[in-house]
Amino acid sequence: MAVQSQDRKTDASAVSVEGLGKSFGEKVAFADVSFEIGHGEVFGFLGPNGAGKTTAVRTLGTLIAPTSGSAVVAGLPLTPANGAKIRRRIAIVPESPGLYQRLSVRENLECFADLYGTASPGGRITRVLAAVNLADRADDVSGALSKGLRQRVALARALLADPVVLFLDEPTSGLDPVAAQEVLSLIDGLRRDGVTIFLTTHRLEEAERLCDRVAILNTTLRMTGRPAELRDRLFARTLAVRVLSPLDAPDAVFAGAPGVEGWRLADGEYLLTVSDSTVAAPAVTRALVSAGADVLSIGESRHSLQDVYLELIGNQS
Repeated sequence: MAVQSQDRKTDASAVSVEGLGKSFGEKVAFADVSFEIGHGEVFGFLGPNGAGKTTAVRTLGTLIAPTSGSAVVAGLPLTPANGAKIRRRIAIVPESPGLYQRLSVRENLECFADLYGTASPGGRITRVLAAVNLADRADDVSGALSKGLRQRVALARALLADPVVLFLDEPTSGLDPVAAQEVLSLIDGLRRDGVTIFLTTHRLEEAERLCDRVAILNTTLRMTGRPAELRDRLFARTLAVRVLSPLDAPDAVFAGAPGVEGWRLADGEYLLTVSDSTVAAPAVTRALVSAGADVLSIGESRHSLQDVYLELIGNQS
C-alpha cells in the first residue's frame, strides 16, 4: 500500500512540542503540552470530550495560532510565516470527511489534487485509490457512499499531498464496527509504510492496537509513553489464580512464595501482587500443589490502556 515518496528522516523528530497552549479568552483549551513524535510513529492523543484534542490538532495544523509555547511540525517551526510551508507537508483528516457530495470519488480527488498542486495527478490518484481499496468505486457519487467509505475517500485525499505527518481526528467516530475495522486496517497499513500518524481518539481499544506511544490529555498532559510503560508505572504486577475450591489457609500458601508481596480475593480469584511474575508464578504453582489445591488457572493479570486512562482521568469523561 506504499504511496509515500518524500524523505521523512532529515529531522530528528516528525513533531516536537514544547510548552504549547491555546486559550480562547479566559477559557483554556489546553496548556503546557510537551511531547515528541518520531518518524514513522503512530502517536495517540487520548482524552475525554472537551480535553483539547481537536484544538491541539488545529493548532499544530496551522489552522489556529497557539497562545503559548512552541512547536516544530514536519521539520518547520510553528510560526505564522511558515504556515503555508507546513500545510504542504502535512494532511488533516477531520471527524467529518468534508467531501463534495455531488462529485464522484475521482472528481473529488482531482479537485483536491489541483488545490494541492499535485504533480502527475492522474497517477497519484490511481495510487491513493488503490491504497484505500477504492479503485472500483472511483466513479461513484460521493454523497451516495456510506460514512465508512467516505472516510476512506478522506484518507485518500490526505495521501494525495504525500504528507510527512498525517493528523487523524477521531477517524472512526460514528462508524459501525465493520466500517471502523476497515479504517483501522488502513491506518495500520499506513503505519507499516512508515507514515507518521497523529491520532486523536477516545476509543481506547483502537489506541492500544495501533499506537506506538500515547499521550493522555485533559487540558494538560497527564502521562506520555508506550501503553505497556504506562501500565507498569501505574499498576503493580499481578498474578490471577483460580482454584476449584477456596483455600483453607491462603496466607500460608502465598506468604512464603518467592516474589509474592501480597494477595487479596476478588470475584473468586486470588490476586497476588508480585515483584517478578517469572519468579512468582512457578513458586505459587508449587505451593498450591503442595497444599493439595486443584489449580484451574494461573497467569499474569494485564491491565488495559482503559485501566490507565480511568486511573488518570477518573470519571471526568
